[in-house]
Amino acid sequence: MKTIKSTLCLLATLGCMACSPSHETMQEGPYESTWESLSQYGGAPEWFQDAKFGIWAHWGPQCQPEQGDWYARNMYNEGSRQYKWHVENYGHPSEFGFKDVIHSWKGEKWNPDSLMALYKKAGARYFFAMGNHHDNFDLWNSKYQPWNSVNMGPQKDILAGWEKAARANGLRFGVSIHAAHAWTWMETSQRADKQGEKNGIPYDGKLTKADGKGTWWEGYDPQELYAQNHPLSEGSEDINRIHSQWAWENGVALPTEEYCQNFFDRTVDMINKYNPDLVYYDDTSMPLWPVSDAGLRTVAHFYNKSIKEHEGKNEAVVFAKILTDEQKECLVWDVEKGVPDQKQDKPWQTCTCLGNWHYDRHKYEANGYKSAATVVRMLVDIVSKNGNLLLSVPVRGNGSIDEKEEAILEDIASWIAVNGEGVYGTRPWKVFGEGPVAEAVIPLKGQGFNEGKHQPYTAQDIRFVKKGDFLYVHVMVWPENRKVIVKSLSIGKDLTGNTVNKVELLGYDHFLEYSQTNEGLIVELPETKPNSISLTLKISTIQ
Repeated sequence: MKTIKSTLCLLATLGCMACSPSHETMQEGPYESTWESLSQYGGAPEWFQDAKFGIWAHWGPQCQPEQGDWYARNMYNEGSRQYKWHVENYGHPSEFGFKDVIHSWKGEKWNPDSLMALYKKAGARYFFAMGNHHDNFDLWNSKYQPWNSVNMGPQKDILAGWEKAARANGLRFGVSIHAAHAWTWMETSQRADKQGEKNGIPYDGKLTKADGKGTWWEGYDPQELYAQNHPLSEGSEDINRIHSQWAWENGVALPTEEYCQNFFDRTVDMINKYNPDLVYYDDTSMPLWPVSDAGLRTVAHFYNKSIKEHEGKNEAVVFAKILTDEQKECLVWDVEKGVPDQKQDKPWQTCTCLGNWHYDRHKYEANGYKSAATVVRMLVDIVSKNGNLLLSVPVRGNGSIDEKEEAILEDIASWIAVNGEGVYGTRPWKVFGEGPVAEAVIPLKGQGFNEGKHQPYTAQDIRFVKKGDFLYVHVMVWPENRKVIVKSLSIGKDLTGNTVNKVELLGYDHFLEYSQTNEGLIVELPETKPNSISLTLKISTIQ
């Protein structure tokens, strides 16, 4: 704690550095770089609450090997699957490191316009691009990180391409920032093999600019990428120890002031250049907190900028992972690969992916993607609990998505075309749902991770949302007997407070026969299914 306080005191004096031309300045406005000041935020803007569904391209150089998540860390973990693949396909990490993976990444088939058109068709109302990952490589024309996608790799401004396509399709634009943890995440690059013919030969994580003479990376300093000019964190030899140190505790090696300031400069540079509507931080509560106020300053800057550009109204959204009730006044809660089992008072978001975050050929070959039905039912459940769904569709290293992903998106699009009215612009009802899954207790673990823990949905699993004078009843599975029983709308338990007047089925042109009994609202369904995944009833009442 003493170390943290000392660091914060030093960073307070660092604030004057923002006046220097070599650093970014924080936009002036009502928000200051404290939790107390950021609590003015209160909750997400209406546009976000209306949008409900976003798609994310979690695309960067770690997709090039097509070997799944955390490749840039695990390729240096001797004996791991990704290490073995790397040695076999690229060479030993002392000779071909992650910097060289970046060099091999070209993104030659990337077409953001065609991808964005498909994402929009599938129902996305906002789009997220990855700005950088824990690998510390910036995917834009970065002013403060020479290791970026304009200088090397594809030699393209990836964020600029995504932003232009998103705006052209009428989608809100978001950027995810993960680089705060490069300091510890890349510590594996400091290692060396402990056995075999390369025993004791260091990997490339400690190389410096001077080592690059005569190489493709001559003139670049690998330490600006790997950030490994520091002692290892306690227990770093354990590949999983990093998870218990994510909040900058439990023996983690603390970052320098220079590193924290660089994070601020890079993030503010990105915000100023690409004007995102949303920013996603892959951090416990705030990047670099409580070691530094750099993350707090980026959020204050973003909020003040939004107020300046939207006639005094803050239209910005910032996400983080594990938040106290007080911190949920400052940021929007993001749940990773999970869904809370109860309705939430404040708008929130689930982020998940069809396969793995980074493209994984094993998932493709094993048909391991989520089905359209799984995604749709997740969306309905999340929306009923006051949340949004951000779905990552893994992008191959060459910039394309595969035919299985395309088919899933087309199936989601077909469902949205029929049932979107019961999703967009809705708000939670008095109860979020009924049925076996709604009644189950399925706690979150850490930042989420309860995805798929519930039993399979049945026709008894129902979710509710409202919009205007209408109640939308989502039935997760088509009943075989073509009869829906909504127990929450029984005569004795009618939560609407009014008598049901009319029942419609979205995608069907005729009113439905129904009766309201002590058992529930009993609705007779037609033989025709507007969509095979699930159905949505639109109910109006007599006031």
